[in-house]
This record gives sequence, C-alpha cells and structure tokens, in this order.
Amino acid sequence: PASLSSAADEARSDVKTEAARLEANLTLAEQALDRKIEIEARLIPEKEHEADRLTAELSELEKETSALNSQISEKTSEAARIAEGLEFQSRREAETHLAALKRQKEELQAAYEKAKSAYELCKGETDTLRGRADSLKSRLEGAPEIDRSAEQSKKEVLTGQKQAANAELDELSGRLHSNRAIFSALKEYTAELTEADGTRSWRKALSDTACGTVSGKEKIKLETYVQMTYFDRILARANTRFMMMSGGQYELKRKTEADSNRSQSGLELDVIDHYNGSERSVKTLSGGEAFKASLSLALGLSDEIQSSAGGIRLDAMFIDEGFGSLDEESLGQALRVLQELSGAGRLVAIISHVAELKEKIDRQVLVTKQKYGGSRAEIRV
Repeated sequence: PASLSSAADEARSDVKTEAARLEANLTLAEQALDRKIEIEARLIPEKEHEADRLTAELSELEKETSALNSQISEKTSEAARIAEGLEFQSRREAETHLAALKRQKEELQAAYEKAKSAYELCKGETDTLRGRADSLKSRLEGAPEIDRSAEQSKKEVLTGQKQAANAELDELSGRLHSNRAIFSALKEYTAELTEADGTRSWRKALSDTACGTVSGKEKIKLETYVQMTYFDRILARANTRFMMMSGGQYELKRKTEADSNRSQSGLELDVIDHYNGSERSVKTLSGGEAFKASLSLALGLSDEIQSSAGGIRLDAMFIDEGFGSLDEESLGQALRVLQELSGAGRLVAIISHVAELKEKIDRQVLVTKQKYGGSRAEIRV
C-alpha cells in the first residue's frame, strides 16, 4: 500500500505538471490570437469612434454653453428692461427673482465645467489608446501570421490530452482510495484475528491440559486426575484383601508414569512381588492371580463406597465365575476372605461351576438344566 500510494502521488504530480504546461501553452496561444484580433478588428476603430463621439458631444456642449450664455445675456437684458419698465411690489421679490437667475447661471456654468473636464479626460484616454495602438501595430509588423484554424486544432488536441490526463488521475485516485479502504479493513481484521488467535491459544492450552493432550507431558485427563485420588484410596483397601489372598506376595500399585507420552495414563496398575522384590505390570499375572486382584479391587471399591457415602451400606455381593482358575491354596484364601465378609453381616453369593465349592459352601441354590428344556432350582441349607 505504501508503494502504491507513492506511485499514485508521483503519477498525479506528473499529470498536474503536464496539464499546467499544456494550459500555459494554450493560454499564450489564445492571448496572442485575442490581442491580434482585438487590435485588428475592434480596439482602434472603437476608440477612434468614441473619441469622435466625445468630440461631437463637446462641440454640442460648447454650442449649448454658447446658447446658454446668449440666453443669460438676453435674460439679463430682459431683466434690466423689465426692471426699468416694471416695478416689483417689493424689493424682496426682485432679489428672490435675481437669486434664481444667478443659481441658474451657476448650474449652467457647472455643467459646462463638467463637460469640459469630461472632454479633456476622454481626449487624454484617446491619445493614450492611440499611442498603444501605434505601439502594437509596430510590434505586429514583423510577427508571423497566425492560422486561427491551426491554433484551434492545437487547442482541441491539448484539451483532449488534458481530459485524458484528468481521467487517468481520477482512476488512480479511485484505486488509491479503494486500496486504502481495503488496507484499513485488513488491518482491523488482522487485529481481530490476532486477538482471536491469542484467545484460541490459551483456550487450547486449557483444553489440552483438561483432556490430557499436552505435547511432551503425560496424557492425564482432568476426570482421570480426579479419579486418581479415589483410585489410590480404593487401592489401599484392596491391597489389604489382595495381600491376604496372595499370602503376602502381591500388592497393587498405580503407575505414576505412562509407557509413552503418546498414550493416556493415570489409572494403569502394576503389581509388586514381595517374594522377589520386583515390580511389573498386572498383565503378567496368571489367571488365578488376576481373579484375586479383581476380587480385591471389587471389595476395596465396596469398602470405599461405604466409607465415603455417608451411611450407605452394601449388604450383598454377587461373584460370577472366576474360581475355576484358582489352585486349591488360592481358592482357600479367597473363600476365607469371603467368609469374613459373610460373617460381618454381608450377603455373599457365588455363581460357579467348580465342584470343590459345593463342599465349602453351606447354603446353596442348585440350578439343574432339564432334559426337555427349562431349569430346576433347588435350595439346600
């Protein structure tokens, strides 16, 4: 925009300079043409005619003055004759009449002086104009003949060039105005975009933090972060059961670091093996060990809910399958934990096909599939 504005200003200056030069040439040509036409066609004859007219008027005025002087003489003689032959009723009337005649004389004299002054002035102007006319004639004697049609053609060409230059200037001014408006709007849009981008940046940072997608950091969502606190409390209660079921060998531990910064983390579990002092993933547990870990977590969750829910008590627990993967020792450990829960006033129901459990569970509901469809339930106490 700055370079375009500079180019437009330079173009406007060049156009104005060329237009001024063309106008100056046109003006000089028109003035020369007008002077010659005025001198040849009007100025000298007109002034000579006016001088003749003024001379005639002066002559008339002189005649009128002479006539008026004659009238004054006649009136003076007549007044003297009348004065000799007539008697006024009073001296005052005679003086009044005489004063009137004097005023008339003075007025005529003033008119004469005015006409004389006008004549002298016109005569002076006529002499001056004649001198100027003679001077112009002497100057024009060696001047070339001016072709009026050629000069008119030049004038038309110059006028066309001037109009074209003005049209180009108007177009450049319009483009400059339009570009300035676009540049101003672009600046406003850029400012709004910068402000919006700043808002988007901090909102995205907040969103990435809440969604656990911050680059180079652990992928922990906000809800996962809140759940981690409750999960640690559940693990503390679950490990009490798990240590008992595993004979003090295993303890669950929440992983504090993810396997990679590209995966979500926060609720993964490791297991500590107290027999060899190692820590590994819960995925390495056997089927029976995994069942005991799951049962411990379920019991820990139950204990935590009852502890933090303000009077809510979970009086019943149903365990479906999972015992078939336990060896005899692990099965006994799991049953001891469940018997302790049952002895504490909680109903524990086990759904299983393991035959060894029949001998260790006193109260049973046996469900037998019928040969021709349906099932038969039998309660044993």
